[in-house]
Amino acid sequence: MTEGTISAATEGGDTLTRLEQEGEIAADYLEGLLDIADLDGDIDMDVEADRAAVSIISDTASRDLQKLVGRDGEVLEALQELTRLAVHRETGDRSRLMLDIAGFRANKRTELAELGAKAADEVKSTGQPVKMKPMTPFERKVVHDAVAAAGLRSESEGEEPQRFVVVLPA
Repeated sequence: MTEGTISAATEGGDTLTRLEQEGEIAADYLEGLLDIADLDGDIDMDVEADRAAVSIISDTASRDLQKLVGRDGEVLEALQELTRLAVHRETGDRSRLMLDIAGFRANKRTELAELGAKAADEVKSTGQPVKMKPMTPFERKVVHDAVAAAGLRSESEGEEPQRFVVVLPA
């Protein structure tokens, strides 16, 4: 290995270590939250797409964790921001951590990927751009990825919270 290759490998290892540390801090914060709220759930940590991913899961089909998701994931989004702030307080670095509760975000990702693929198919058949409904940054990212996988391009337009994806012809 050359010196540049060693540095890149070390940097990659440092990034993984940093993301694992973010996950540990987030898990500790969320464990405390679950204890305070007297809710049952297990914490699962991973690193996905260069970001820490933390999930709260439950073996039971309890509706308790649904309280932490809220309507359309609103509570989940707020908890994700609070968890990111807890990580920032400990590390001093901005976190891009993703939080999932009771599989809500995983299910939403699947649904949005299908929606993005369907919009791409419509654009391919009509040749006309398709404007989608307003979405959160997470939702737009999933749709952009699905559109790119279909071989088209997309852009976000508008201002938060009314920002939306436009799927464009090739």
